[in-house]
Amino acid sequence: MTARGISGLVGPLLSVSKTRFVCLRRVTEHHRTPAERGSGRGFSSTRRLWDAPGESSSADQVTVHFINRNGEQLTATAKEGESLLEVVVNQNLAIDGFGACEGTLACSTCHLIFEKDTFQKLDAISDEELDMLDLAYGLTETSRLGCQVHIKKSMNGLTVRVPMDVSDIRRQLEVGKQSKQ
Repeated sequence: MTARGISGLVGPLLSVSKTRFVCLRRVTEHHRTPAERGSGRGFSSTRRLWDAPGESSSADQVTVHFINRNGEQLTATAKEGESLLEVVVNQNLAIDGFGACEGTLACSTCHLIFEKDTFQKLDAISDEELDMLDLAYGLTETSRLGCQVHIKKSMNGLTVRVPMDVSDIRRQLEVGKQSKQ
C-alpha cells in the first residue's frame, strides 16, 4: 500500500474526536527487556507491572510462591491490587497455558489451589467464577481462579498450587487439526 493510500485511510480517522491510536512496531531483540526476550507472548491487553503508574517501593511488594505442575516453586513479587493472573504475566512465570482469556472469565486456565486457611480469608467468590471453575480439571474445595484473586499485603508469603492438568480448548483444537492432517 502506498503512503498516499495509508493517509487516505487514516485521514478521516484523525478528524474523529476522543480517538486514541496505538502504534505497534517491531522491537529488535536487543531493545527488549530480559523478561520480554524470554517471552513468547504476542500482543496482549493485559497490563504489565512496569506499565503501572508510579514506582512501588519494596515495602509495597508482596511475595507470592507458585508450585508449578512439575513441583518447581516459582517465586514472584507483586503489588497490592494485582490479580494472581497479572502476577504470572507481569513476572513472566513459566506456567504453561496459564490465563488464556486474560482474565475475562471465559476459561479456567488460571485455576489455582489454595491452602485451606488462606482460602477462607479470600474475598467472596462470584457466580461467574463458580461457573468457570465447574469446567476446571482437578477442582478442589479450595480452588479459585487467579484472575479473580487480588493481592493484599496480608498475603505476603502466599503459596498457591497450579493443578496438574488444565482445561484449555486451544489444546483440543490443536489436536483436532493434527488428526485431520
